[in-house]
Amino acid sequence: MKKLLIKLNIILCFSVIFLSANKTQGQIVNDHVYKFSKVLSLINTFYVDTVNQEKIVETAIIEMLKKLDPHSIYVNKEEVKKMNEPLEGNFEGVGIQFNIMDDTIMVVSPISGGPSEKVGIRAGDRIVKIDGELVAGIGVKNSDVMKKLRGAKGTIVTMGIARRSISELLDFTVTRDKIPIYSIEASYMIDNEIGYIKLNRFSRTSMTEFKEALSKLKTQNMKKLILDLQDNGGGYLDVAFELADQFLDNNKIIVYTEGINSPRKDYKSTANGEFENGKLVVLVDENSASASEIVSGAVQDWDRGLIIGRRSFGKGLVQRPFDLPDGSMVRLTIAKYFTPTGRCIQKSYEKGAGDYSKDIINRFNSGELSNEDSIHFPDSLKYTTKIKSRAVYGGGGIMPDYFVALDTTPLTDYYSKMIRKGTINSFLLNYVDKNRKDFSAKYPVFDKFFKEYEVSDALLDELKEQAKKDKIEPKEGQVMGAEETARLKRQMKALIANDIWKPGEFWQIINTENEIIKKAVEVLKDNAAYEKKLNKNTATKR
Repeated sequence: MKKLLIKLNIILCFSVIFLSANKTQGQIVNDHVYKFSKVLSLINTFYVDTVNQEKIVETAIIEMLKKLDPHSIYVNKEEVKKMNEPLEGNFEGVGIQFNIMDDTIMVVSPISGGPSEKVGIRAGDRIVKIDGELVAGIGVKNSDVMKKLRGAKGTIVTMGIARRSISELLDFTVTRDKIPIYSIEASYMIDNEIGYIKLNRFSRTSMTEFKEALSKLKTQNMKKLILDLQDNGGGYLDVAFELADQFLDNNKIIVYTEGINSPRKDYKSTANGEFENGKLVVLVDENSASASEIVSGAVQDWDRGLIIGRRSFGKGLVQRPFDLPDGSMVRLTIAKYFTPTGRCIQKSYEKGAGDYSKDIINRFNSGELSNEDSIHFPDSLKYTTKIKSRAVYGGGGIMPDYFVALDTTPLTDYYSKMIRKGTINSFLLNYVDKNRKDFSAKYPVFDKFFKEYEVSDALLDELKEQAKKDKIEPKEGQVMGAEETARLKRQMKALIANDIWKPGEFWQIINTENEIIKKAVEVLKDNAAYEKKLNKNTATKR
């Protein structure tokens, strides 16, 4: 408690010195700090029971930030490192993707170039011991595995591996290292001219990955590009700026930030873009946020390409991290993002956090996600693009040039339960593990698998038998229709590809029936429609 009061007194003294130039403001802050310190002192001195002072302070900070905006948050010291890992682009560990099946840790695949792959650990291997301790048949959880296998670079972990067709355990010694977390999930040619890149986050490694993917597609004669930002929740601002810069020529505003205590700052493109001329489509949906909206907003405002999908999330507040003495952190909103035309990306949060958190479900209930005619904006939110003077709209999020409705086709409860309980995934992991050699012999490359392999009715029946063992059965009279059966078979094929190759191949199969991607391909193949939309002086009906 004494340490806490000392810290608060230091803050108090600092406030008086820092704000001495403005005595009125300084006195207000001084009074508030003293008031808070006084309450804590009273609790410590007079409260009837023992209290957790740290918890009280944390709760006060959390509740205080809630009154500001939905994105100013407190992060405790334990969460700080975990929060940064996906954006930094790596963590330290042994480098495997795993699944727990039948109370055993099964290696789905070693991460390419990672320490486990280097020592010969393979897909399908089962981890029985870690550092001599039995981990099979004891109810091990995902969190337990992470604790045992992650660790500092250079440290060593031993694993006892059970491998199919070998009777004794195989002992492996793995030296932990930095493991890359990739932000490009897929990149491939859709046809002989159209390339596709799916970016799942804006991390420190994103631009290196993007340039490698773009270069590879160019060698395959790519002339037109689909950049898929569906479900991309954002990441680093500077990475968003660098990505948008790849599509714009020199000295164009990509985005600017401004706040009452943060002067306007413009972010402009350079002459270093590597795809400034080819036809471009950016895909967004209601889960595309922040950095995704910066890129799509810049592309749209400069008439550089077309946006296809549904209105993006509407997260346009700039947070700055402030470290606290105990290793925790406050991420405080200091400014707002604006697109080149001056549109504020941030959606309204005037009705409070509760209403804000329900925005997507409110869009669904109002029909916005399924019917373009349900979307209305007042003329006061109308802006015009920088080159073609096309109408675009502010008010939160980026409105697409082509709207594609959300697929609301219902799944039977039978199919849904197989997904939720992991029956499909675990069944196929075992199936691939048993038939890996046959797959390798018949389909030595993914392209052959993609074109020729089809999930048989017999395999589907085997899955249903497994579901029955898992106590999942269709309700009386419930039958999977042809469309749902086709969807299930497509998912099964994609999961098999993911086990044999990589996540990119999974998406290549799943994307064949993605309506937003199909619309993008249609538009890119119709040069007249593409150019007409870019030259249109009025926006699609809102």
